[in-house]
Order: sequence, then C-alpha cells, then structure tokens
Amino acid sequence: MAVVPTTTAATPVATPAKRRRLRFVANPKATAGLVIMGFFVLLAVVGPWIAPFDPSERTSDLLQPPSAAHWFGTTHLGQDIFSQVVVGTRSVVFVGFVAGVLATVLSIMVGVTSGYLSGAGSEGLSALSNVFLVIPALPLIIIITSSLPETTVLTIALVIGLTSWAWGARVLRAQTLSLRNRDYVEAARATGERTWRIIVFEILPNLTAVIASGFVGTVIFAVTSLITLAFIGVSAGNDWNWGTILYWAQSQQALAQGAWWWFVPAGLAIALLGTALSLLNFGIDEFVSPRLRGGGRTSVKTADGRTVRMRVGFTPVLSTPVQPTPVLGEEAKP
Repeated sequence: MAVVPTTTAATPVATPAKRRRLRFVANPKATAGLVIMGFFVLLAVVGPWIAPFDPSERTSDLLQPPSAAHWFGTTHLGQDIFSQVVVGTRSVVFVGFVAGVLATVLSIMVGVTSGYLSGAGSEGLSALSNVFLVIPALPLIIIITSSLPETTVLTIALVIGLTSWAWGARVLRAQTLSLRNRDYVEAARATGERTWRIIVFEILPNLTAVIASGFVGTVIFAVTSLITLAFIGVSAGNDWNWGTILYWAQSQQALAQGAWWWFVPAGLAIALLGTALSLLNFGIDEFVSPRLRGGGRTSVKTADGRTVRMRVGFTPVLSTPVQPTPVLGEEAKP
C-alpha cells in the first residue's frame, strides 16, 4: 500500500521584534495609557470643531450648574465650560508633545555624544548638562515667559523644551558610558565604522526604552508647567487651556460660591491625562525590565525538567545532589 505524503501548513513564527511589540500592547497598563492618550489626542485635533459654543462667548446664563444646554455648566460671564475644556485640550497636548520632542532630541544629542566621546568635548557637554540640571526649571520658565513681549503656545513649548532636557541627558550619558565598551561596539569600531554610524545603529537602538521613558516624563513636566503658568496668570494670550479655566475659577472664588462645576472638569481632565502618561511610563518600564514584567519572579527549569518559580534576587539550589568526594585511602560510599 503506497503511502501518500501529506503536507502540513507551516505555522508562521513571529519575529523577535513582533513578539516584543505584541508583549508591549498586551500589557494592560500600556494599553490603558494608549487608549486614554489617544482619546485626548483625538480631542485635541477635532475639539475646536465639535465644541458647541465659542469658549469666550458671553451669554445670559450666569454661573449655571450642569444641564442639557451646558454639560459642564457656565462661568460668571455665562461662558460654556464644556467648550473651554474641549478647546483647551489642543493647547495642552500641543505644548506637551512639542516640548517633549525638543527636550528628547537635545538630551539625545548632548547625553549620547558626551557619553560616547572622550576628552574636552565630552567634559564640556557634561558640564553644560550639570549647569542646566541645577537651575530651577519652573522659576526660569516663569522669568523667560514673563519677559517676552508676546507669549504664544509655541513660545511656551519651546521655552519648556529648551530648559528641561538636562536630566534626560544625564541618564543617557550614564547608559552610553556602559555601552561604548561592549563587544559589538568594539567590533564596529574595529571594522572602521564612522562614529555617527556607531552611535545611530549600535548604541541608540539599545537606548530606545530609556529615551521613550524620558520623553513621557518630559511630556508630563511640560503639561504641568503649562497649567502652572496659566494658573498663576502667565498664559498665552487668548488661548484656552485647562490652567486658564482654573485661573478664572480661583480668581472668581468658585469654591466659595459653590460652583464646583467650574473647576472639577478641568481638574479631572488633568488627572486623567497624567494617569495616562504614568501608565505609559509604567508599561515601558515593565516592557524593558523582566523583573518588573514578572512581578519580581521568574521561572527557572531544573536539571530534571521541572519548572520552579523563584523570586528575582535569590539564588536557589536547583542542581541534583552531588555525591561526596571520597577521601584518599577510603572507599567511596555508593
């Protein structure tokens, strides 16, 4: 009887890069952060078009609580608070991402360059990072924005980005110092690769997680700085943001008047955005660190094929028992 060979469909095997991406997306913290952050980005894009009212328009509905006509209530001038929150999302997201990108680029240029190179140039860049690191960022931002003749949202984003890169540069410099003498870097240097190619193709890919975490942290700092500037009155002209809403609510004593709807929506939006960014940061940390990803535990396979769960940091005895070495002149016990 002839045997007819059968062919089976080959199961596609995910590449390591694809497996890493799937592992990051499967992380519940990262997924929740991405969903919330995507909602705010979408709101920043379409917010001015879906807002039911002009945020600066005055009406006769003075200091009204939330209703079907005004979902978040109105201010002392009859302005719709829901429209202010929706329109103000664009300024918050814009400043956060522009400042984050600018600070991240500067931290990469200064930190990685000073960590890979040696000599006076490296020491000079390190000293520059130390100078910006000891300068209090928020007071410097307040002084710069207050002294400018015209303060726009882009100006605030650039000032925050130019003054908040030093910490990221120090972290990247420390990581680069530990990578520049690795075997693959030495091999690339021995083959005659140029310095910029070694930095871009050998070192930067191993710093991706650190760069992403620093970017998220800078975005959080930029958002809080913008809201702080607006809350103390250093805002960008007539551009609405969540800090501007809180500024007017505080100046008109909304809490004393019982107008909780004036400041609660903006406060919840700030808390929700900060939570989304923090979840993204936690997701990146767990994606990079196996210790965090496994909840402090890892699986180790023993010599007889058993799988043992162990806490990271402890060295268990997993080998088979060792027979005692016989003493010279004695018979070895079975």
